[in-house]
Amino acid sequence: MRFTFICAFFIFSTTFALANPAPVSAVPTVESKRTSPQLPSQQSLRERLKAMTASTKPLQSDHLIFDLPVTYNKKVSYWVSYYQSRGQKWFREWLQRSYKFMPLIQRELKEAQMPADLAYMVMVESGFSMYANSNADAVGPWQFIEPTGTRYGLTKNWWLDERRDLRKSTLAAIHYLKDLHNEFGSWYLVAASYNMGENGLRRQIKKYNTKDYWTLIHMNALPQETQEYVPKILAAMLIAKAPNLYGFRDLEKMDPLDYDIVQVPGGTDLEEVADRLGVTRKSLKDLNAELILGYIPRQVDRHYIRVPRGAASLVVTFFQKKDHRLAVE
Repeated sequence: MRFTFICAFFIFSTTFALANPAPVSAVPTVESKRTSPQLPSQQSLRERLKAMTASTKPLQSDHLIFDLPVTYNKKVSYWVSYYQSRGQKWFREWLQRSYKFMPLIQRELKEAQMPADLAYMVMVESGFSMYANSNADAVGPWQFIEPTGTRYGLTKNWWLDERRDLRKSTLAAIHYLKDLHNEFGSWYLVAASYNMGENGLRRQIKKYNTKDYWTLIHMNALPQETQEYVPKILAAMLIAKAPNLYGFRDLEKMDPLDYDIVQVPGGTDLEEVADRLGVTRKSLKDLNAELILGYIPRQVDRHYIRVPRGAASLVVTFFQKKDHRLAVE
């Protein structure tokens, strides 16, 4: 079931967050129910909104639509405030990266008929870094551990780690999230199980006889990291949909990720290809982050790589000439 919360709800959550930021020096009190802050009067709301948006550019209407349920409580307020203060530097980086990576992730989610706002899990999991690596050896933008990645079709060997492939890991995550939702029936519990593991969540649901995420938090039934996980996602989602209103202005908006895919032979070194194309070595390696060593082993027959949009024909010509030269020699 999709939950759509249009501009009106978002505006009073936003207004309240700006007018009443939670203190960042103390751990928030857990609320057992899905509560909303007391709202200002309609007259006051209109006045505040007018003042806040007077100097901002208009946003596309779909930016103010939510397809995940939105709860606003002390925990969410705490993380909104944290991202605005102590976490502002790296949250700004996340926002700037989101313009590059979010379109691909949300497109795949929509095609799978999944809530597009699940993409904010990637913001919280890895900050959209293909190279993110946790203490638990979770890797890539979706932070898959190796057994789960393997279960959902992601190859990991000495030269290739598809957990660092944005599209492949997104498709794997979609299948995983679908399975979790089929079992738990709640997107909050899906996120909780993604964070702590479905076996642990099953045990706690059975023990406390509830499938309500906030009730499980109130009973202290979830690990502390999992208790903060959904509030972090909700806070990130609220800010990212209208960053100007939360003080994140003048963002450097990266171009959306765009590339061609081309098949190349074993032995291909990304640095050689980058030099031939006249692009930086780092940029080509970032496009192909799943290649752990930056090259394709000679014993591999063929492999697909990503190159900048429009460069596929140049790469094909380069290898045709290279093969011809080797044959002549």
